[in-house]
Amino acid sequence: MSLHDDAVLVLREYREHEESGEYGDQKELRPLYLEHLRTRPDGMWKACADGHITASAMVIDPERGRVLLTLHRKLRMWLQMGGHCEPEDATLADAALREATEESGIEGLTLLPGGPVRLDRHRTPCAWHLDVQYAALAPRGAEAAISDESLDLRWFAYDDVPGVADTSVVRLLEATRARL
Repeated sequence: MSLHDDAVLVLREYREHEESGEYGDQKELRPLYLEHLRTRPDGMWKACADGHITASAMVIDPERGRVLLTLHRKLRMWLQMGGHCEPEDATLADAALREATEESGIEGLTLLPGGPVRLDRHRTPCAWHLDVQYAALAPRGAEAAISDESLDLRWFAYDDVPGVADTSVVRLLEATRARL
């Protein structure tokens, strides 16, 4: 199965959450993502100038009530870990976990079960990102290490996130905590 096919399956399954009301504000995004993939065979890749699917993961430490955010080098915003899919990614979940591991420096992250937590569409300097957002649990005693994609990397208490990050990150945190 290709990464493109996996993304279609993931997004079709995401509908189950949408219909339950758990992700009420996601109703417009899921069909937009699926249409993008239907009409753009290259829609998974950065080279697709019309936009592309990306994968991200909020790294969370529920024992200590905190999340790890990166100060993105290009966007200069506090964000969850994430980015472009790569040819070696077999699934969207793999892409999200790879990005989270690379950008956090934390080995042993595990994705929360149940698939993506949210969808978020946003404009970036390269194109529209149709982000499929997961959540990753940090192992006990995890120590983060900054990557070259970040200006800074920092743990934030749940209550501090609205003061440093935009609403998309706050919504992702809310949805992640609800999933826990």
